[in-house]
Amino acid sequence: MPKKRRLRLFRRLLRAIWRSRITRWLARICGGAVITILVLLVILRFVPPPMNVYQASEWIRLGSIKRDWVSLRSLPAHVPLSALAAEDAKFCTHWGFDLGAIRAALADGATRGGSTISQQTAKNVFLWQDRSWVRKGLEAGFTPLIEVAWGKRRIVEVYLNIAEFDEGVFGIEAAAKHHFGVPAAALSPTQSARLMAVLPNPKGRSAVRPGRFTQRQSRRIASGAATLARDGRGACVLADPVSAS
Repeated sequence: MPKKRRLRLFRRLLRAIWRSRITRWLARICGGAVITILVLLVILRFVPPPMNVYQASEWIRLGSIKRDWVSLRSLPAHVPLSALAAEDAKFCTHWGFDLGAIRAALADGATRGGSTISQQTAKNVFLWQDRSWVRKGLEAGFTPLIEVAWGKRRIVEVYLNIAEFDEGVFGIEAAAKHHFGVPAAALSPTQSARLMAVLPNPKGRSAVRPGRFTQRQSRRIASGAATLARDGRGACVLADPVSAS
C-alpha cells in the first residue's frame, strides 16, 4: 500500500476516534474531574479538610481517633517554624518540590525521604499512603496546585492539623493535649520541637519520654526553628492572611 494512502487511512481513523461517542464521554469525564478538583481546592482553602483515607483506616482499626482543628494564627510562631526545621527548611523558597533533596534521596537509593511539606500535605489530604508510582504521580500533580490555590501559610496550617503524632492522634492540637495536657497555643519551643521530632515515626517515638535520638533531634529542631526566625527563611508562615478556624 502506498505511503500516502496509509497516511490518509490513519488520519481517517484518528478523526473517527475523535468523533466517537466514547471519546466525547471520556473528554467530558476528564473535564468534569478537573473542574471538581479545582472547586475542591478552592473550598479547602477556607474549610478544614474532611477525614482522609489514612485517618479513616485508623479509625476503623482503632475504633476512634483524636483530631481537633486549630487555626495557624492561634499558634505561637515556634510551632510552624519547628515543623519547617524538622521537615522542610526550604519550604518558603521552593515551589512545592525540593529538587536538591529529591536528588539526594535518589542518590541514597531512596532510603531517605525527599518529600516537602507541600508534597506530604497533598498526599495526606487527597491520596493514600503507599509508595506506588501512580500515587507519586498524582502527588506530583496536586502539589503545585495547592501551592497556587492555597499558598504557603495555608499549606503548613493543613499539614499541622493532619499530621500523625501518635497512634490515632492527628493534628497539633490533639497532639499537644495528648502528650503534654495543654492546648497547642500553650506549647513551649521545647515541646513543639519534641512533637516535630516524632513525625517520621509517630508510633515508635515518644514526645513525653524521648530517647537519646529523639532528644538530639528535638535540640536540632529547636535550634533550627530559632535560626529560621532570625534569618527570615521562615517568614512565609508568619504572615497573617485569611485562615480557616
